[in-house]
Amino acid sequence: MIALVDCNNFYASCEALFQPRLIGKPVVVLSNNDGCVIARSAEAKAIGIPMGAPAFQMKELIEKYGVEIRSSNFAFYGDISGRVMRTLARFSPRQEIYSIDECFLDVSDSDDLHALGQEIQKTIRREIGIGVGVGIAPTKTLAKAANWKAKKSGAGVWVIDSDLSRRELLASMPVSEIWGVGRKHSKRLISWGIQTALDFTEKVSEVWIQEKMAITGVRTWKELRGEPCVSFEDITPPKKSTIVSRTFGTGTDRLHDLEEAVASFALSAAEKIRRDKLAANTITLFFHTDFHRKDREQYSPTGTTSFLSPTNDSFTIIQTALTMLRSLYRPDYIYRKAGVMLGNLVPADEVQLTMFDTGESPERKQLLLAMDSINGRFGKETVKPAVLGTGGKPWKLKQSQRSGRFTTCWEEIMVVTS
Repeated sequence: MIALVDCNNFYASCEALFQPRLIGKPVVVLSNNDGCVIARSAEAKAIGIPMGAPAFQMKELIEKYGVEIRSSNFAFYGDISGRVMRTLARFSPRQEIYSIDECFLDVSDSDDLHALGQEIQKTIRREIGIGVGVGIAPTKTLAKAANWKAKKSGAGVWVIDSDLSRRELLASMPVSEIWGVGRKHSKRLISWGIQTALDFTEKVSEVWIQEKMAITGVRTWKELRGEPCVSFEDITPPKKSTIVSRTFGTGTDRLHDLEEAVASFALSAAEKIRRDKLAANTITLFFHTDFHRKDREQYSPTGTTSFLSPTNDSFTIIQTALTMLRSLYRPDYIYRKAGVMLGNLVPADEVQLTMFDTGESPERKQLLLAMDSINGRFGKETVKPAVLGTGGKPWKLKQSQRSGRFTTCWEEIMVVTS
């Protein structure tokens, strides 16, 4: 048996943790640069604010209902997520963290699954302050379905432990809610008369599913019938790539601004793979103008190059990214976004050097370790290459309504007064 634990309205719930006045109010969290709605409290959903809506289009609705708006605060959300996942690990020897707010647990050894689900709920609420839904079933896809039912019904915990309970749940579940069935497939299935998840499992054959939805659809079909096809991953598979990209707070046509932004993104990407003890074979750089400005000519160059041998050296990665930027840059365009992707990642301790590459010197490795240690203790970019600059950065994110980083930044910790 597998449990799927999913935090309720996670970003909005995090915002209310240290701001109890938000409890019971409509709250929305905006994307980078305060652009679109990426999270909503239950109250915000109830008044009709859609996911992904541009904030400026919701102005009337926001003013009418007194909606609380917050800029994204990912450092804070990530820390709360880590606390939730560490707490959940106590309930099972096997845990698979699926996303920032979702986790699979192997609960096969539990004698009372419903009681276990309730205990998980109470523990997370008591120790973290976040509400969760718990779905328990024989397969991952059914556990997802059970979690949907737990939240939809208001029960909070739902267990599929018999064929009867499986069929009853699937009969109440729209085909569009099935994990693994996207919007495109769900529209096609509905047009063919398949309205519910039960229709999906009983009205069509495996051969039909294979023809219409390929092997992924067959796995979903089998999982909903109780046959495990999606394996439980105790160990997260190693990354194949990592990407750091941002939309700029203000568009810029200056090469100097782009150099600072690209260097910052390259530094972050290098720090990420170093933390995971990986090294990159390739680097891809992209930047582009504002696609929403139809009145302007667009430009969106991309470049990829390989390193002489796999590396996670910040200086090498930054230098390579800047060389690519300078060859691709064109003046007279207003750029709004850039990004750096490190690809073909391999374990750093298994790097095979070429005949012409001696690798990083011991002194360089010590320098990188020192930088990581200082930045880890005192904050991002406390120590940084000079190319990142020290002045104002028009490309930095707009976060005009960000809450405090209450658990990750000493300067923003809550202050209690008598």
